[in-house]
Amino acid sequence: MSEKHHTAPRPVTDGLDASLPGPGMDTVGHPLTVADVLALPVLSAGQPQVVTGVDRLDRPVRWVHMTELTDPATFLKGGELVLTTGMPLPEEPAGVRRYVDELAGIGAAALVIELVRRYHRPPDALVHACAARGLPLVTLAKDVNFLEVTQVVHALILGNQAEEMRRTHRIHEAFTALTLRGAGPEEVVSAAAEMSGHTVVLENLVHQALICKPSGGTVEVALRDWERRSRATPPAGHTSVSGPGGWLVASVEYQGERWGRVVMLPAPPGQATPSAFTPAAVTVLERAAMALTIARVIQAVPWERTSRRDLLRDLVGQRHCSPTDADARVAALGLPTKDCSFMAVLADFPQEADATKSEAVLSEELRKKGTQVLVGLLGPTRLGILLLLPPGQPCSPLVEHLSRTVLESVPGTTVSTGSEVTDLFGAARSFREATRVAEATEPGQPLPPGRSYHEPSDIGLRRLLFALREDTRIQDFTERRLGRLLDHDARHATDLLTTLRHYLDAAGNKTLAARSGGLSRETVYQRLRSIERVLDCDLESGEHRTELHVALTALDVLRAPSTGSNGR
Repeated sequence: MSEKHHTAPRPVTDGLDASLPGPGMDTVGHPLTVADVLALPVLSAGQPQVVTGVDRLDRPVRWVHMTELTDPATFLKGGELVLTTGMPLPEEPAGVRRYVDELAGIGAAALVIELVRRYHRPPDALVHACAARGLPLVTLAKDVNFLEVTQVVHALILGNQAEEMRRTHRIHEAFTALTLRGAGPEEVVSAAAEMSGHTVVLENLVHQALICKPSGGTVEVALRDWERRSRATPPAGHTSVSGPGGWLVASVEYQGERWGRVVMLPAPPGQATPSAFTPAAVTVLERAAMALTIARVIQAVPWERTSRRDLLRDLVGQRHCSPTDADARVAALGLPTKDCSFMAVLADFPQEADATKSEAVLSEELRKKGTQVLVGLLGPTRLGILLLLPPGQPCSPLVEHLSRTVLESVPGTTVSTGSEVTDLFGAARSFREATRVAEATEPGQPLPPGRSYHEPSDIGLRRLLFALREDTRIQDFTERRLGRLLDHDARHATDLLTTLRHYLDAAGNKTLAARSGGLSRETVYQRLRSIERVLDCDLESGEHRTELHVALTALDVLRAPSTGSNGR
């Protein structure tokens, strides 16, 4: 080993801390590995060549030990990178094997031998012994200052340990803050995914994926065939890697009662995030499980209901990246999607408390009947229901049962539907239609015979105008067509508007108009001439009569009592 002194190069940290954007904190890194150390300038200057154990260069290096002893394992604890000039190696092959066996037995990370003084090529016995024990053997073709190697590597290891402590502290602080402000499971799982750079999933005891926050991938990839994969991953008593997929799993439980588990998935091949789970990733998952436990204790709403509500809102808002992502989320909750059709139903309740109570009651009622459905609050007084209809099942009887259940529970509720759609991604369209039906439904609107809900085909002229009543163009049109007649009636105490209404309702039949108003035909003729003069129109014109009829209907709608926001 050379005794000359060189200025120690600045430690190289590039590639040692894989990071992804996080919520105000660094993401998890990985321990220093044999490959990382060999890439350092202080060691790469010796032209290192990996002779054996190429596939084991990801071993973590916990320390560096330079030695010329024949029994260095006595002073090792495992994870050390052993540096030697080769001077102490025994001559006989048996002694070399014993030397390697002791290093491998103690768990040394790798053996680095300098080929400058005693050897110019590694001894065959040493190569065979290292290959047999799976110990990485690295040769150095040039002189290297081992003291500088230990200084640089130890500085990196200690720096990583200090950073790991700071990172762990930040993780604890982040989850403590989430817990103190009462964060729900959705926010906790999102934070875990962002901090770790891994996909994180919360599932219940029957292996339904309630919440999935993908990182660097899609929901469809993360949740594909979820139940089968999850059941192949056995539970563990503590946070650990489990199952054929190499999932990191932590149980969510309280006082011995298990509620589910939170799962961290390894990164898919080719992703920047390391596939192996770092100590910081383990800490993230453990703290996430703890935060979820506290959230479950504090918050009374079951996770299943919350997850279905959130899924419904995402479907309504079309917040999925693709139809396959939407299908995967629904399927991971144990709901069918293949060959199903879908229909949106909205229930607008008189009061907010009615909607909250009905969400739980209706979910339980439909579950008992075996109806596949997503139920969730979409507004303070609006409950959204998405029916998942198997092939051949008619929707009308199911909607009728649902509607009557709601009306019996809370009289005065308005139930509206959209049209049936054949794909899950089209559910948003069905909800838009149901929303238009609800907007076009006045309080106390009569129901069609034999039906307890409103559907798109019910929307006629009056209901269309009712839905558009806040549009200033409707208001302007009404005023331009009828304003002068209303002003005339107000100034002269006449009632020409009523006569006009009777005339239009009678489709231009003056005799019927006179009978409806209890007037003589001559009086009706006189009033109609006055209306034509005031409005400057021709009541014999079909177009003019249509315009006035629309304006009169709009006037009635505009004069109707205010109905608030219809649950929006």
